[in-house]
Amino acid sequence: MAEATVNLNDLHFAGDDRVVPFQVEGLDVRGRAVQLGPLLNTILGRHDYPGPVARLLAEAIVLTALLGTSLKFDGKFTVQTKGDGPVDLLVADFSTPDSLRAYARYNEEALADAIKDGRTSPPELLGQGVLAFTIDQGRGMQPYQGIVPLDGSSLEEIAGVYFRQSEQIPTKVRLGVAELFDRDAEGKPRHNWRAGGLVAQFLPQAPERMRQPDLHGGDGDERDAEVIDDAWNEARSMVETIDTDELTDPQVAIERLLFRLFHERGVRVYAPQTVHDRCSCSRDKIKSVLNGFTAEEIEASQEDGDIAVTCEFCSTTYHYEVAEFAAA
Repeated sequence: MAEATVNLNDLHFAGDDRVVPFQVEGLDVRGRAVQLGPLLNTILGRHDYPGPVARLLAEAIVLTALLGTSLKFDGKFTVQTKGDGPVDLLVADFSTPDSLRAYARYNEEALADAIKDGRTSPPELLGQGVLAFTIDQGRGMQPYQGIVPLDGSSLEEIAGVYFRQSEQIPTKVRLGVAELFDRDAEGKPRHNWRAGGLVAQFLPQAPERMRQPDLHGGDGDERDAEVIDDAWNEARSMVETIDTDELTDPQVAIERLLFRLFHERGVRVYAPQTVHDRCSCSRDKIKSVLNGFTAEEIEASQEDGDIAVTCEFCSTTYHYEVAEFAAA
């Protein structure tokens, strides 16, 4: 019997802004992959971030999409950095089932100096600080937070260390961001942001295969001390061959990338999950916060009888009359 072949052109590709779960049974690896286009453009364009800041936030957004869509319950997953660099805060969160939002905070003067001096790598922009992963299952449940230091490594390297230290799961993360310049149908110049990412995790059925060697100074101190397993070493080596173009090129579907990496080991993809640019703010939510203000704080917040509050995520501005809080 002739061996069956698969024509990739006959497959239905997930496309942009859809996270694709996958499994490589031959390597005991599971993971998720994504390419972001319109969603990313909307979020970054809303704030008109300088290029280096936009790139950093784009990486955080991809990481949040990859990890947040793995939640098996109603809740929120947040990725947040706090550092002493020019970009002192990145926040991206995913709320089930499909809502993603993000924003960055930076010091304009410090950022301008960094750009002038050519100090625009992620470690130089973030500085020393922490990267936190928070899972919130809602009311009545204690949020879980894992924290790893910003130590001069990239976000993808730090994320891998987090999973090794906190979850004891060997993990490899790849993130990529690109700016595309072309022309629209009328010939006018056009600029678009694209990003992509992949997370692969070693999840064998035999627990002893996941055991890591004892590390000097505690688990996670040495980045090169990984699980000693041929399958995981092979999978990790494959993921390391991914370049930014493959993650961001709109002509290279994420399924094609997965096939290129793992077809010899039998890669299987599952139904994709769409993510949307959708903020959770509302007039009522913000008003409930303002209701907790004292009369003095309300007075200090008003201008000509009006209180204006702008959401840092979606830039929506809500207006309230001071009279609404007269009983505060």
